[in-house]
Amino acid sequence: MIIGVPKEIKVREYRVGMTPSGVAQMVANGHKVNVEKCAGEGAGFSDEEYVKAGASILDTADEVWGSVNMVIKVKEPIEPEYKRFRDDLLLFTYLHLAAEPTLTSELEKSGIASIAYETIEDRKGGLPLLKPMSEIAGRMSVQAGAVCLEKEHGGRGVLLGGVPGVKRGNVVILGGGIVGSNAAKIAVGMGAHVTIFDVNVDRMEYLEHIFDGRLHTRFSNPADIAEAVKDADMVVGGVLITGAKAPKLVTEQMVTTMNPGSVIVDVSVDQGGCVETTHATTHDDPTFIKHNVIHYGVANMPGAVTRTSTMALTNVTLGYALRLANMGFAAAIKADNGLALGVNTYKGHCTYEAVARDCNTGYKPLVELL
Repeated sequence: MIIGVPKEIKVREYRVGMTPSGVAQMVANGHKVNVEKCAGEGAGFSDEEYVKAGASILDTADEVWGSVNMVIKVKEPIEPEYKRFRDDLLLFTYLHLAAEPTLTSELEKSGIASIAYETIEDRKGGLPLLKPMSEIAGRMSVQAGAVCLEKEHGGRGVLLGGVPGVKRGNVVILGGGIVGSNAAKIAVGMGAHVTIFDVNVDRMEYLEHIFDGRLHTRFSNPADIAEAVKDADMVVGGVLITGAKAPKLVTEQMVTTMNPGSVIVDVSVDQGGCVETTHATTHDDPTFIKHNVIHYGVANMPGAVTRTSTMALTNVTLGYALRLANMGFAAAIKADNGLALGVNTYKGHCTYEAVARDCNTGYKPLVELL
């Protein structure tokens, strides 16, 4: 199979779909890899490293997309890339289609087979390809929020850890999954007062155990969330429903009760956000203010730590990519139900039910198309 690795073109997205070591493994399995010129530069990987690993360097994205059977990316395609879709191509990347009806429609119209990293499941029902980026985004969320809290950035002027004689900053985290638990690690480590909301009692018991009483857990319901948000210096949104839009747990009315200069970091924003007043932002313009509250909504937070993110991503995607290349699309997904759950569009149809519902498009089970 011929695999293509184009350069990411989303604003300040410096990650790349595959490291040189990943390319070397593809080549060792008998596949050809075409990499766009300077695709890995932002993550610290030179064209020379890719050539040494066995890749061919092509000058343009059109050449890469047009010469391959499978494209491996990081972020969902944006408008300039839509023209490169075709019905004999396999696209392997993050998609987050529930919040992207236009992209969903373009994928359907083209007939391309698209596999979303974020909906592939392992045998335990986990999301192995989403996990490393969720870990990074969770840890970065508190870092970003702490900076936003500084007065020179418009914040309340609160130090999360406080100092002796001054109370600590109050961090409220929505969701106790991968994002939430990693946000908690950083917030607790910085000395903040941390509360995590979740609906899974077993998960809350686990978090209280591993943090040895250094954070508080509360069952998620509108009344208790409203009470906690009102007094929060920072709210971190880390709620996920696989493949679907995030539920709006924090309403606009709740935001109006927050202290001026407090901060919301909505990591769920790539799935539509779990805070009613948030919308996606970029690293160029990461924040906006509404109701005197700073909102941070960067949808590709891990793109700021490109080398760590690229290496972590290749670690988990490469095995699946090799399976697809070695076996072919149909055989690979028939052999692995978890991989089949990653297929979001195929032969002109949306094959992931939650995406079809949220994008108001038709749904067709993948099994009917194979």
